[in-house]
Amino acid sequence: MGTKTQPLAYKENERRIRANDREFNAQFKYADNYIKTSKYTLVTFLPFNLLEQFQRLANFYFLCLLVLQLIPAISSLTPVTTAIPLIGVLTLTAVKDAYDDIQRHTSDSQVNNRKSKALRNGKLMEEKWSDVQVGDVIRLDNNQFVAADILLLSTSEPNGLCFIETAELDGETNLKCKQCLTETIELGQRHDLLWNFNGEIICEKPNNLLNKFEGTLIWRNQRFALDNEKILLRGCVLRNTQWCYGMVIFAGKDTKLMQNSGKTQFKSTGVDRLLNFIIIGIVLFLLSICAFFTIACALWEGVIGQYFQVYLPWENIIPKNVMQGATVIGFLVFFSYAIVLNTVVPISLYVSVEVIRFVQSFLINWDEEMYYEPTKTHAKARTTTLNEELGQIQYIFSDKTGTLTQNIMTFNKCSINGRTYGDVIDLRTGEVIEITDTLERVDFSANPEFEPEFRWYDKTLLDAVRSDEKNSHNFFRLLALCHTVMPEYVDGRLEYQAQSPDESALVSAARNFGFVFRSRTPNSITIEVMGRTEEYELLHILDFNNVRKRMSVILRQADRIILYCKGADSVIYDRLSSSQTEVKSRTQDHLNKFAGEGLRTLVLAERILTLEFYESWCGRHFEVSTSLDNREEKLNALYEEVESELALIGVTAIEDKLQDGVPQTIANLQMAGIKIWVLTGDKQETAINIGYSCQLLTDDLADVFIVDGTTLYEVDLQLKHFRESIRIVNRFRPSHYDRPSLSLNGTRYSSEGPSLLSTSPPAVSVVTFRWADDDTNKRNKGEPDSAETSELYDNLEKGGSATRDHVIIDDHTGFAIVINGHSLVHCLSPELEARFLDIASQCRAVICCRVTPLQKALVVELIKRAKNAVTLAIGDGANDVSMIKAAHIGVGISGQEGLQAVLASDYSIAQFRYLERLLLVHGRWSYYRMCKFLRYFFYKNFAFTLCHCWYSVFCGFSAQTVFDPMFISVYNLFYTSLPVLALGVFEQDVSDKHSLEFPKLYTPGLKNQLFNIKEFVYSVLHGAFSSLILFLIPYGTYHKGVSPNGLILSDHMTLGAVVATILIIDNTAQIALYTSYWTIFNHITIWGSLIWYFVLDYFYNYVVGGPYVGSLSMAMKDLTFWATMFITVVVIMIPVLAYKFYLIDKHPSLADKVKIRMKRRLASLKSRHTSSVMRAPSSRRSRRSLRSGYAFAHQEGFGRLITSGKIMRKLPQDFAFPLGLGGKKPTTSSSVGQTLDNNKTNNNNSTRDNNKNSPDGEYGATGDGLNQAKSLTDEEERSPRAPCQDLDTINL
Repeated sequence: MGTKTQPLAYKENERRIRANDREFNAQFKYADNYIKTSKYTLVTFLPFNLLEQFQRLANFYFLCLLVLQLIPAISSLTPVTTAIPLIGVLTLTAVKDAYDDIQRHTSDSQVNNRKSKALRNGKLMEEKWSDVQVGDVIRLDNNQFVAADILLLSTSEPNGLCFIETAELDGETNLKCKQCLTETIELGQRHDLLWNFNGEIICEKPNNLLNKFEGTLIWRNQRFALDNEKILLRGCVLRNTQWCYGMVIFAGKDTKLMQNSGKTQFKSTGVDRLLNFIIIGIVLFLLSICAFFTIACALWEGVIGQYFQVYLPWENIIPKNVMQGATVIGFLVFFSYAIVLNTVVPISLYVSVEVIRFVQSFLINWDEEMYYEPTKTHAKARTTTLNEELGQIQYIFSDKTGTLTQNIMTFNKCSINGRTYGDVIDLRTGEVIEITDTLERVDFSANPEFEPEFRWYDKTLLDAVRSDEKNSHNFFRLLALCHTVMPEYVDGRLEYQAQSPDESALVSAARNFGFVFRSRTPNSITIEVMGRTEEYELLHILDFNNVRKRMSVILRQADRIILYCKGADSVIYDRLSSSQTEVKSRTQDHLNKFAGEGLRTLVLAERILTLEFYESWCGRHFEVSTSLDNREEKLNALYEEVESELALIGVTAIEDKLQDGVPQTIANLQMAGIKIWVLTGDKQETAINIGYSCQLLTDDLADVFIVDGTTLYEVDLQLKHFRESIRIVNRFRPSHYDRPSLSLNGTRYSSEGPSLLSTSPPAVSVVTFRWADDDTNKRNKGEPDSAETSELYDNLEKGGSATRDHVIIDDHTGFAIVINGHSLVHCLSPELEARFLDIASQCRAVICCRVTPLQKALVVELIKRAKNAVTLAIGDGANDVSMIKAAHIGVGISGQEGLQAVLASDYSIAQFRYLERLLLVHGRWSYYRMCKFLRYFFYKNFAFTLCHCWYSVFCGFSAQTVFDPMFISVYNLFYTSLPVLALGVFEQDVSDKHSLEFPKLYTPGLKNQLFNIKEFVYSVLHGAFSSLILFLIPYGTYHKGVSPNGLILSDHMTLGAVVATILIIDNTAQIALYTSYWTIFNHITIWGSLIWYFVLDYFYNYVVGGPYVGSLSMAMKDLTFWATMFITVVVIMIPVLAYKFYLIDKHPSLADKVKIRMKRRLASLKSRHTSSVMRAPSSRRSRRSLRSGYAFAHQEGFGRLITSGKIMRKLPQDFAFPLGLGGKKPTTSSSVGQTLDNNKTNNNNSTRDNNKNSPDGEYGATGDGLNQAKSLTDEEERSPRAPCQDLDTINL
């Protein structure tokens, strides 16, 4: 090991690390690799947890009450009444917090105890991840997670290459290539050289930028530049590389993964926050009442009480002076009433809330409808405090890869020489059969290299291949040759490693049909065709990039030179020869069909090159590739030359397989009023294509905006134009017409400036105008079958304005916006934040692509802050952790690789489709139950507590209680707790089936309609009215009352016992009326609690010897009691019943409408999916767009690495570098700009061509329709944003 030197001058904004020198690195106190997410230890748990709990206002309030009750002079109740519930709440919460922290400790331990290999004194030692420190040299083996952020030193692959998978960072499973410095390759796996490596790194401070690293390596008196291509980040997995060595640069919390993971935030529900506000209001109300009684008591004692001291003597501590004595008594009464009336906010409320949430969590865990059989995974509520928040979600932020999709690409369909394959036709009816798992697959077992998991159902294609049909052979030969896939043998089995799953799917398809890609060298490709080996000389790879949108290979076999090309349809079609008109037309129809089904398409073409042309082109290619001036532009011009006059071979259609039920789930959630944003690290093209597949984006949208500006000015300009487009569309949306039943079907358009203001209004959606006459509507349309249509008819009924007509805009029209990560940086800046939110809030769908994990969290935080909306984030990888932590509710997809998202989440489910049931059933039920529980709870407590207020008028405001103190202590604990708990756990207004069928039932939660200040005030007034009746009628009956037997009824204990009994009976009647869904538990708790009251009262008074012994028994023997009870309960219940019937009749809720509808229309009720979820675009009317998402790796491929030989494990002896492809090409800013301009021109050209080729029927057969089409085309050419047709043509 090299000699240790003193550190150089240290700067605040840089980090210095020396390899294999812990002493040097220790002085900087860098973070170690130990991860800690837990909050407590055994020593700190009790004090810290109690401190945390007493920071909650309610707990502190009850602690103060407990202290007051310990003072005999002011307390009329025993301290036990507050101490036992308070201790119970603290204990229950502490147990829950301890359990949660144990889970965090377990998770931390699993990560920290992973094994890694590090160099110690020249030897490779196995150590825990937590023991790895900055500066250590560690070894990684194939398929192993990277323990920390490391500088790559050496690898098992040639030229210092290694391959990693970054699914845990950005959600992408395609492999990425990293390469170490050529100077450190020589270290190999020689431990002596690696231990003596004493390079010093000067680099940036820890940050969260995943795609950026800047540093310098100082070694052997030389300085070497370091960038992101030489860094492996924690969370990546080493793939296809036997081993590699690296030096730790960032460890633990300093790693980029942890920098992006965000901080754990304390989460509370909207109901909690409202409850805290209400409790503050109740406490203020309580203090006001106590202050009023203080003054009233002082006045009573000063005016009347002083004359009754013989019967009611003052305490010894009271001054004998009348004024002073009355004042002191009034002051003490303040605290006495604070204790007596504290039951208006009983601590049992918090106990009950925790119990209800706890049981609701188990109901989620036990739901068999959310059990995923393939992975044996149940849904799991990982927290017990957020259930009702699931019923109030306004925004959903979803990851794409692994969340919406399975990230499994399948070769689904194809078109060869104008004939389509992949559909299975019913020979009897001639109709296409829907492909399901039960359909018989084509048997490929005759092929020794077939893959058992490959699924194909159309036998005609295999028959064509086996019959040596020329076109099908040419098709699969291209797929087997035109790619950058790398083959390798694992346990004797041929496997492919591709830069994207798309390419892997195409090469695998060719393999299963008998065209097996075997091996490659830098200048050859070997395939096996139907058992015969074919070897091709690889002359050139014209690799893919985002501008070309295609790739080509030039091959030689014998004397034949051929170019194979594959790419986006808009690009390839422009380069086809003028012949093959009929084939091109049929293939275009197939492209439209595939695109309509949401498939990712590629067009395949070839060109036979003459020897003379190739030699001439190759010579010019050599000159250009060695040129230093405008090399990229000149190469692109040469590529254009050779990739022309192509002959069309066919089209591939790949399905990026969605998880089951994703389109239906998204449609239902949108129908419920929830906005869905997709935040993904994937490419723009892929994200948009998935948006169409899952029907988040549809062709019925008025426009899809793409924000891809790289500067603040460009993004600002784009947002302004998009806002203007929305304004114009909204302006031309008709509002009032005098004609009924008018439908306008329009086309996509784009606008610029005020020039459109003088044109005819563009039609952008299906707009239906209906007369306000409800009877006419119902005769013409039939009675609506859903809560949604019912609500529409209600709107027509009520009018809301003096107009006769009503406009209903189709929910499926509107806008969508797609934002790139580099543009999102500017959109989140203070300058553009408001404008971005204004546009995004008017869009039906928002897709953010190429975003970092931290950007995901920032978007969530923005919506939380600016919109004050309830958010939910769902994802499956480590790149989603920060988003999950930032949202009000975090949902992790379990069963996928990596558990970081699940461990950070509040709820875990196995499939995205279960989110629908989690929200629309469990979330809605939890919110509904909690709101109903709170309304009833506040009612029963105000009805109970305010009886003391009415009695105080008759007892000189002396804080004398109406009820037996024991009754006050156990009222909430024994007499009324179980019925209200059963209500909060089992209540439901409609079944789970109807909750899913009518998503609009979810909307009350979005608007906080079921529990708010208004509902709380209603409960308080209802309770106050009940308490007044409860006290006054018995008081009027028993005051100076005499029984028929001549017994005097006017005593305090009899009155207290009668009022208490009637209160319990009233509570029973009220909750029976409140309950909509009766279970055996409701019957047991409701009627059992009533019986339990009489049993416990008898036991306490007769067995224990309570002071009220005999009071209730004597009262019940008298007819007066029963008459009083009947009258009191009837007077209380009649207004409640009348109001309930009035609401159902005049202002029914959505749930009431559904229940009424079910009774009337049960036989004709249709499935909600067939009426509200749009069918696949291919089965709808003819499409406006020619959208086709092309399947490709949307970044530069492995072409240069292959042809240079760097990627090869072993180079052949006779290998020579192909002309001009060995070196790295410099890129200048001017060349990039020119390239972008060329690309924009190409896109616009393809747009114009597509518009010219559109059939007349696209815009209408009339001359006006054609003129409109032409004007729209001209407007698109003038539009400053990406032309709409660009998106439709190549599905960017």
